[in-house]
Amino acid sequence: MPNQSEIAQRVVESILAQKLKPGERLGEQELADLFGVSRTLVREALMQLQARGFVEVRSRKGWYVVEPSIEEARDAFAARRAVESGLLRQASDEGRPLQLVVRRLRQHVKEEQAAIASADAATRAFMLADFHVCLAESLGHTLLAEMLRDLTARTTLVATLYQSTHDAKQSCDEHAAIVAAIAKNDLAQATELMCAHIGNVERALGKAAVVDPRDRLQAALSGLSRPA
Repeated sequence: MPNQSEIAQRVVESILAQKLKPGERLGEQELADLFGVSRTLVREALMQLQARGFVEVRSRKGWYVVEPSIEEARDAFAARRAVESGLLRQASDEGRPLQLVVRRLRQHVKEEQAAIASADAATRAFMLADFHVCLAESLGHTLLAEMLRDLTARTTLVATLYQSTHDAKQSCDEHAAIVAAIAKNDLAQATELMCAHIGNVERALGKAAVVDPRDRLQAALSGLSRPA
């Protein structure tokens, strides 16, 4: 029988795999039946997820997966750039041996490639997102790995909501290039490639995500042109 943290983790993993979509309803009784636990335990898990920014409760309607705003999307991508580039810069400062890191990341890229070849959309989405968590874990940063899991899940929600056009193979190739730079002990290049990769994902969001909301409001409220 799972505890509240395990239930919350399952929800986050389903978001990473793009199985749970933004705006999807999470019924307490349905989740309780699914996990074989009480509604009280489910409610505690949902409250934990609410604190982490993944779900919201709507008055008289229940719990729903959040639909991130444009500003929240930008914040999430900016946070990922800061955390992931910081991880690589710190590894450079420490001068630690990176053979085991490279071995683990290369294996991860192989698993990404296998998921892409199998056309398993859920596994593909999860593996591509998990690369960034794997990087933090392999560098020995457990706390930052947990933070990156949440940040990556947030940007996954954004990519789903705003219909990202970023190709899975392109993402995997960019991961491979980052690993190749780490293997050469060129962490400056790896940092540059990582920031470029995150930027590519952000720029691939649909037009609705990149248009300033003030511009949309102005366009919506502009006067109609009437025939003479």
